[in-house]
Amino acid sequence: MKKLSSMKLAATLGLVIAFTSGTAAAQDLVAGQQAFEKFACASCHGADAKSSTLPSYPVLAGQHADYLLHALRSYKRGATGSTTVNARNNAVMTAMVQQLSEADMQNIAAWLASLPSDLAVRR
Repeated sequence: MKKLSSMKLAATLGLVIAFTSGTAAAQDLVAGQQAFEKFACASCHGADAKSSTLPSYPVLAGQHADYLLHALRSYKRGATGSTTVNARNNAVMTAMVQQLSEADMQNIAAWLASLPSDLAVRR
């Protein structure tokens, strides 16, 4: 078996880390916060994303990024009249997500997941 040079080993390890570091690392957290503010998400979910204006509005801070992204995509599908299992219909959310690009949704989900919250225990 050939030995890898230290440069090749470092490059290989860098690729492994890049591919396994998770959704939040690949997204722009600053852009996520800016999109959250721009699209008035705080008007329902609170400026800190955990002080919702009504008890029926969920706390978003600290939620898993993949779950949040799935929910946003599902609301977007629901707004198109899709009847698939993965479509959510909510008058407020379906109207709001229509303004969001895929990058906006990814960045918002990553930023929300990075926020401190009682929803998740960070190690």
